[in-house]
Amino acid sequence: MSSNLLELTSEDDLKNVIEQNKGSVIFLDFWATWAQPCSQMNEVFAELASKNSLIKFVKIEAEKFPELSESFEIEAVPAFIVLKNGKIAERINGANAPELTNTVAKYAKVSTLVTGKSVVTGEKRAFDLNTRLKELINSSPVMAFIKGTPTQPRCGFSRQLIEILNENQVKFSSFNILADEEVRQGLKEYSNWPTYPQVYINGELIGGLDIIKELIASGEFKGMIPKEKDLNERLKELTTKGNVMIFIKGSPEAPRCGFSKTLINILNEKKIKYEYFDILQDEEVRQGLKTFASWPTYPMVFNKGELIGGLDIIKELDSSGELDTMLASEKSI
Repeated sequence: MSSNLLELTSEDDLKNVIEQNKGSVIFLDFWATWAQPCSQMNEVFAELASKNSLIKFVKIEAEKFPELSESFEIEAVPAFIVLKNGKIAERINGANAPELTNTVAKYAKVSTLVTGKSVVTGEKRAFDLNTRLKELINSSPVMAFIKGTPTQPRCGFSRQLIEILNENQVKFSSFNILADEEVRQGLKEYSNWPTYPQVYINGELIGGLDIIKELIASGEFKGMIPKEKDLNERLKELTTKGNVMIFIKGSPEAPRCGFSKTLINILNEKKIKYEYFDILQDEEVRQGLKTFASWPTYPMVFNKGELIGGLDIIKELDSSGELDTMLASEKSI
């Protein structure tokens, strides 16, 4: 077991860890022996601990510490809590290995800055949060900030909103505010709206559930929904999102197939900057891009909107030295 990974034996253990690591990030893993998903996530948790020595990881068997579980509002396992300065910064519910991995990676970068070269100030953190909130709000023409997910809403208001949007055939994206305490609290101030859910259209706050109900009753809501983009137009925008754009299964931090993982390793080793799109998250894009690009398999790599090819092509270009020449301007310093 890694030295930064602790299996809780008493509540005092956690108090001591928090006391001894003031200003540091601590990840808590609430699990149970009877829940099968916990077994796999415990392995992921241990692996992340072994790779991130600057972060403390604590495993807590939820039923052995019922008061502690209640104090952290644990409703189901597995559940993961991020503590920052002893307070809850984020929570991740369920066996979501990619989300846990991405969250650890995010805090690992902050920990490196704090313990290494520079300290991130409160003013800088606020700026970064506002930038992130703006990106989230504008990440989809219709964006809903809800408790839970569209398939598993965690409150009645969020459930009603999802039902209304689906009944009106509105295509929307969502963000689970229960999974990120920083966004949950920050968005209230950013938007000057104290409750959830919140709905944004084209980056502008429309309001909560009551407002949406009123707009639908008056007939105004239908006219506010952006016209859906043609698929080819959307694919063109996606392929030019970054100078180097890759379409993969999963994410760079948690690839979901060997070919995607190999491609990411090559680009990272070459220090090539790229944007990515997870084709497992959008079946329309997954199937449409094959026709759009006349390329039947994934991953795919585009350079300035032009298809380079898949993994085999990238390997050939790498072996011949052409990849360095082709993507020289995209290398990070």
